[in-house]
Amino acid sequence: MRVAKQWVCENRHSFDIAKEGYVNLLPVQNKRSIDPGDNLTMMQARRAFLNQGFYQPLVQSISSLLQTHLSDNASLLDLGCGEGYYTQALAQQLNTTGQHQFWGVDISKTAIRYAAKREPSIAFTVASAYQLPFFNASFDAVIRIYAPSDDNELRRVIKPNGLLLTVQPAAYHLFELKQAIYPAPKRHTEDAKVLEGFELVSQQTLDYPMHFTRPEDLLNLVNMTPFGWKCDQQRKQQIGQTIDLVQADFLIQLQKKLPQ
Repeated sequence: MRVAKQWVCENRHSFDIAKEGYVNLLPVQNKRSIDPGDNLTMMQARRAFLNQGFYQPLVQSISSLLQTHLSDNASLLDLGCGEGYYTQALAQQLNTTGQHQFWGVDISKTAIRYAAKREPSIAFTVASAYQLPFFNASFDAVIRIYAPSDDNELRRVIKPNGLLLTVQPAAYHLFELKQAIYPAPKRHTEDAKVLEGFELVSQQTLDYPMHFTRPEDLLNLVNMTPFGWKCDQQRKQQIGQTIDLVQADFLIQLQKKLPQ
């Protein structure tokens, strides 16, 4: 329950709402570092890259899929939301035809601060995907884009007949970067699993070429991924000057929680 500038639970524990509008529900004992989650360089690179619209086709595909299967006035959680790009974009797309409620969760306080500034109307929270601060059966849909999570927590917070939408790399995602970095690049394995207690509603791939006319956009793509750890600055500059096309290839899966 919200009381003034705090959230208060039934046990009278209170949590201050930051000036940006988010709330931090990550207990200190659950942190594995001082500032867990993606570092500032990765987050800023991802924000700059996504704001250029390179993954807009993914947003459109996810939005269309959810519009087909969601009921009106649904509650949705973006798990591992980062700086809120997908949360905001999906809220804008889906709320042209409905009045859905969105939440975003990430373990990175820095990312959530940016997310709350990006879209103050969405409830963003610092929390672990492995210990979600929500009641059982809270959400009509959970969106998980590249985010690690706990299967039991997903089962717990999704309502019966609720949806789990996941996105992961398909076989040739960013393969040109792999070829530039690794001597023997391997394709991603497309082994998306169906959670126990769920049924598969839809599984599809989305692939398209991304054309780069500015080296800085490609460098942002490198820096927002683990590829950034594999290259020194000289190698990154070389990649930015020699590659102008990279394949996007996503595996999108929609599951439905079976009634108990």
